[in-house]
Amino acid sequence: MVIPEIKPFITWTDFEKIDIRSGTIVEAISFPKARKPAYKLTVDFGLLGIKKSSAQITSLYQPEELVGRQVLAVVNFPPKQIADFMSECLVLGIYAEGGNVVLISPERIVPNGAQMG
Repeated sequence: MVIPEIKPFITWTDFEKIDIRSGTIVEAISFPKARKPAYKLTVDFGLLGIKKSSAQITSLYQPEELVGRQVLAVVNFPPKQIADFMSECLVLGIYAEGGNVVLISPERIVPNGAQMG
């Protein structure tokens, strides 16, 4: 068994700079122009508004099952151009077997825009 390498330590101040919020996926569509298979997600973050994200989650999820699902996302990265699409947040997931991404969701329904703590 290979022991995974741990990334370098960060300070509490470093961690506090990351703004992770809950949001509900309101739209999920195929993104054929992406280099790797992906979906374009539209996520409602409540008072923070609607943000878009490109997510490489096509191997485990279908677009129709994503709509209405709550997820956690980093909302304070600068926008990133991916093909002809501007990704405004990073929806969070965990790498599972085969490199497939499993989305991270709150254990219970929480308000959109609620901050992770």
